[in-house]
Amino acid sequence: MTAQQHRWHVPVRLEDVPVEGLHLDLVADAETRAGLAALADLRELPRLEASIDLMRQGGGLRANGRVSATVSQTCVVTLEPIESLVDETFEVVFAHDDSAAGAAASVGAPDTDDVESLRDGVADIGAVAAEFFLLGIDRYPRKPGVEFTAPQETASGPGPFAALAKFKSRGQTP
Repeated sequence: MTAQQHRWHVPVRLEDVPVEGLHLDLVADAETRAGLAALADLRELPRLEASIDLMRQGGGLRANGRVSATVSQTCVVTLEPIESLVDETFEVVFAHDDSAAGAAASVGAPDTDDVESLRDGVADIGAVAAEFFLLGIDRYPRKPGVEFTAPQETASGPGPFAALAKFKSRGQTP
């Protein structure tokens, strides 16, 4: 699979968003979930959904949404399979390529990092939802109540640097 196949594509044209706004409830298909699961190194991604409100602002769009998913991962301590939930909210401004930063400021973007390109009048809502899904995954998942404890050191004879310590005590260099 290529990087493009891993993405969740849901194109929305600027002119298809009415003045009063547009609400989208998205559910990723099995192929999209499999691609994102492979990209994120998940055991499985049985559910990936997004709920998004789009509003026209200035010459672009503002998207407020929530992405939620059920992910199957491997516990980093016990190496057993675990299931967890991802629930991320987002707010993104879509602005035309030629003036993304200026357009973001003119529509009151919360942060210039939250500006996406509106290419040929099209916003890829699925790609944004996938990005926030990937950011919301716990990279070091643990089963509830599991703690990592370091193994106890056992001193059995001189350590690997014992010979160097002799030189140090004599003021010599090896």
